[in-house]
Amino acid sequence: MSNPVAASNSRASQPPRSVDAAVVLLLVAFAVMFLPTYHTLSKTAWESDANGHGPMILALCAWLLWRDRDSILGTEPRPAPVMGFVFLLGSLSIYILGRSQGLDTMEAFAQIPALIAGLLLVRGWQGVKRAWFPIFFLMFMVPLPGVLTQAITLPLKSAVSFCAEIIMHHAGYPVGRSGVTLVVGPYQLLVADACSGLNSIFTLESLGLFYMKLMDYKSRTRNLLLAFMIIPISFVSNVVRVLVLILVTYHLGDEAGQGFMHGFAGMVLFAVALVLTYAFDRLLAARFDKTPAGQSVTKGVA
Repeated sequence: MSNPVAASNSRASQPPRSVDAAVVLLLVAFAVMFLPTYHTLSKTAWESDANGHGPMILALCAWLLWRDRDSILGTEPRPAPVMGFVFLLGSLSIYILGRSQGLDTMEAFAQIPALIAGLLLVRGWQGVKRAWFPIFFLMFMVPLPGVLTQAITLPLKSAVSFCAEIIMHHAGYPVGRSGVTLVVGPYQLLVADACSGLNSIFTLESLGLFYMKLMDYKSRTRNLLLAFMIIPISFVSNVVRVLVLILVTYHLGDEAGQGFMHGFAGMVLFAVALVLTYAFDRLLAARFDKTPAGQSVTKGVA
């Protein structure tokens, strides 16, 4: 004979069907609203080196939300309709302005308040709290405004050119520099925007944060140190990339430097960055993976 109390508790712990229907409805509305945005970005921003990581960030965010769906939607529904509609109206305003004026940054950014609005309407602030990382991570998909990109790119190119010149000079190569143009032997190499390191900084920073999320490090200090260190690691990796291109051009000629090896140097950049990031993480592990008694702390992957 079944226990009526247990059956009642089981029914009470299950989310109501209306909430499930609401989640599906919001997902459909989100797709209808932003699929045109993704199509536009695929023809514009995502074709550039500066924002080519956008589809990867979007896919990772979708995977994180799907992986954590039980945690996000498993809480007791406490909708916050007032704030939900405030965020929704804000998202619609940003989206309409960005879409009508061709502003990719605003149009893509509208996803974030729209996602927060959906969670507030079906789960409340608890749902937003549990989905905070995918929401924050989605920021890396938003294309940077052109004015800001140019303002950051120029000093980065100058710094990369300066470091490459100093290293090549001390290595005994006949190298000179004029602004962001390097002269090595009979060849002139212009450090272009793609070689400034801005693209790699954003891509590697996003991958570093994703790595920390998967590792589920509990120490806030460790996470902050690793996130901060990715910035100089990205810069160093980009200097290595420029050095590789200089050496290839000097020894093998301009065609080799601008051909296959130019793309290969990009792979070298990410290989160096991943090695340095992992090495720094291991250094942090020596400090943070030990208890006061000197025993290792066991961590699970989130």
